Amino acid sequence: MGGIFIAGMIHLPPLPGSPRGGQPLEEIVKYAVTEADKLQSAGVDAVIVENLGDYPFFKDNMPPITVASMSVIVREVRRKLGLQVGVNVLRNGCIDAFSLAHVNGADFIRCNILIGAYATDQGVIEGRAAELLRLKRSLNSRVRILADVHVKHAYPLYNLPTELVAQDLAERGGADAVIVSGPRSSLPPSIETVKKVKESVQVPVIVGSGISLGNFKEFCGVADGLIVGEVDFKENGMIGGPSKVEAYKKLVKGCKGV
Repeated sequence: MGGIFIAGMIHLPPLPGSPRGGQPLEEIVKYAVTEADKLQSAGVDAVIVENLGDYPFFKDNMPPITVASMSVIVREVRRKLGLQVGVNVLRNGCIDAFSLAHVNGADFIRCNILIGAYATDQGVIEGRAAELLRLKRSLNSRVRILADVHVKHAYPLYNLPTELVAQDLAERGGADAVIVSGPRSSLPPSIETVKKVKESVQVPVIVGSGISLGNFKEFCGVADGLIVGEVDFKENGMIGGPSKVEAYKKLVKGCKGV
């Protein structure tokens, strides 16, 4: 990925079909493109489009209306942006995310549960590596798979040490990079955990939760990348709200020296 990789989050409001939906899709598209412009101006390397407003989430096999809406949004963000674009279809819509990323020219997906099994508030979710890697091969796709190690908001039934799960993700699951998180979105992993994973795999290691203005410099010196979208980087500290450009600029300058 070349140096520290910083991805900013585009947290979408409820999409059509969501129990909390209401906005026309065109308004959501405009919001997503505006967010992408803001994050690009802050100097991040990539944005991740995520349907955070769609809770409660399906485990996988997302409703067609959700996939169709996400596809339109990702396409417009991709058309108007010079940065890398990633996709995360919550909760674990890895097949859907990969499919729409491929057809719309996005660069990568985040797959929360690629291997193993986890107890979550959506029930027990099992990994989709077998289907996902076969899809990637059949499409001869360049879309990269960023996969979580012991994903946040979940209890691992595949309860090996974090570094061993990371090895399995890279070696048996086919992940192009692994994501290390804390137990919840607001909580970071320990520096020691990130270091252990770095020592255990040959693929990039990305921190996927809990990055704040107070701790980002610690992780910049250890990880290969950061996924950033917590309350310090949101207007009025609102979870899932619009991005705070000045906070992102401070992080980019602190990590990259630019």
